[in-house]
Amino acid sequence: MIIRAMTWNIHSAIGPDGRSDIQRVIALIRRHRPDILAVQEVEARNRGVQESPFVVLKEHFGHTVDAETIRSADGAYGHMLLSRWPMEDEALHDLSVDGREPRTAISARVRTPSGMLSVIAAHLGLKRHERRTQASRLAKLVRSMPGPLIVMGDFNDWTWRGPVWRSLSPLLPARTRHRTFPARFPVLRLDEIFCRPAGLLGQNWRDGSARAASDHLPVIAELHLADSVREVSSRPREPALVPEEV
Repeated sequence: MIIRAMTWNIHSAIGPDGRSDIQRVIALIRRHRPDILAVQEVEARNRGVQESPFVVLKEHFGHTVDAETIRSADGAYGHMLLSRWPMEDEALHDLSVDGREPRTAISARVRTPSGMLSVIAAHLGLKRHERRTQASRLAKLVRSMPGPLIVMGDFNDWTWRGPVWRSLSPLLPARTRHRTFPARFPVLRLDEIFCRPAGLLGQNWRDGSARAASDHLPVIAELHLADSVREVSSRPREPALVPEEV
């Protein structure tokens, strides 16, 4: 069975026309039919309860975890992890750095038909020193999670061998490598999906048509979970990154 994962910074559902339209976002997500989805820059402030993107996105997935990093009287702003299948051990992890915008990572284990898959979704900060701290915390979280794992989101890491790459690549040997920002003429690889083990990552791509709905392009990846479980299980016990029973 192939599992499809997708990450997308939806930019408050604002397209190049300056209009906020969550239905454009929903239409593109439905086109790709992801089983696991991470969305960043979910803006619900001044939207009303029924029009809140948090509410609208939940209607299309059976299971969700919200990270509302900014809250106000008229709503919240943050990111989400959504899954077609039940999630266990859901948790929020504070990645905030003093003086900068609050940041949170979401972790969960998804009970897929092919077995358990650990997932982390994140949206990191804009400053290099901020990302360095956040990447170190993410690496610690990665080490604590069992079995096959994906880490996905908008990492805002646009420099060659930046702090996110240095912290995560030794632990997550496969990743997507698509230029996603700015959507109109993408030159930066801000949005990625990291995987453990390497065999978990299959075909992956971006969708250029998303430029009509956001300033980022989404990244979509096919995951071969059953094969990756065998790959993890065949490793020697001592150097393994995951428990032997997985």
